[in-house]
Amino acid sequence: MTTFHGTCVLTAGVGVLLRGQSGSGKSDLALRLIEQGAILVADDRVVLTAADGCLFAQGPERLAGLIEVRGVGIMKVPATQQAVVALIVDMVQPGAIERMPEAEWEDLCGVRVARLRLTPFETSATAKLNIAAAAARDGVLGKAPELQ
Repeated sequence: MTTFHGTCVLTAGVGVLLRGQSGSGKSDLALRLIEQGAILVADDRVVLTAADGCLFAQGPERLAGLIEVRGVGIMKVPATQQAVVALIVDMVQPGAIERMPEAEWEDLCGVRVARLRLTPFETSATAKLNIAAAAARDGVLGKAPELQ
């Protein structure tokens, strides 16, 4: 078990771990995803554990259901206690993303998880993240689709 600085949401049926520096857009992106139907797992601190080949995320009990809304304060939102993490998303600046990146993976707590980079303040960021989360859930992230 390890405590990780980041934010985690449940979207497309899987946990997505958002990473980046303070102010990089993690909570802002999570808020926009929640507005579209995602559910908060944890904001600011994420507790990660591995079991049966899966990486689980949950929030510390005292922070359950709380998210920082910059300029407003700490707010209560609907949340879930735990999610299986299928995707890590690193917040990066515009221009730091390749147009057609190779698939990336990272080991967290001994579990291999798909990883990608995303510019969180782009208008399409939530759509990109939801598409990537569904692909990670289905085990096809980074694989070329069949062209017919």
